[in-house]
Amino acid sequence: MRVTLTVNDEARVADDVWPGESLLSMLRERLGLTGSKNACEQGECGSCSIYLDDTLVCSCLVAAGQAEGHRVRTVEGLTDGDGDAVKAAFVEAGAVQCGFCTPGLVVSTHALLDRDADPTDPDIREALAGNLCRCTGYEKILDAVRLAAERRRA
Repeated sequence: MRVTLTVNDEARVADDVWPGESLLSMLRERLGLTGSKNACEQGECGSCSIYLDDTLVCSCLVAAGQAEGHRVRTVEGLTDGDGDAVKAAFVEAGAVQCGFCTPGLVVSTHALLDRDADPTDPDIREALAGNLCRCTGYEKILDAVRLAAERRRA
């Protein structure tokens, strides 16, 4: 099947998508957007977090065909000032270790800060509970979220 959608503000078409194919697979394999990572394929780790329209989703749990006519925003598309601030905060805080979980954490942090400009530590922990870091660098990740929030408020 053919899937037509808008990805990071650009009209895109993916051909030969099979009915059971995930949105994650289509983004990575057919559209060349490899920022979202394929880890658990069960929506447990958050490495594939993206926006579908304006809702944060695990792209491994969304069938590619469900994105027909919708807007997708991946970590590659977070190039506005807010998205860049989150990415920079992760680098500056040393929250990027092996980097596998980082794209999902960046998108989830972006979504959190859109909802709450001044999240508490429990708010941050709850918002990122669906994102697993195999390197267990959670303190640096919390530092990055606090730094990004501080910069967005300034």
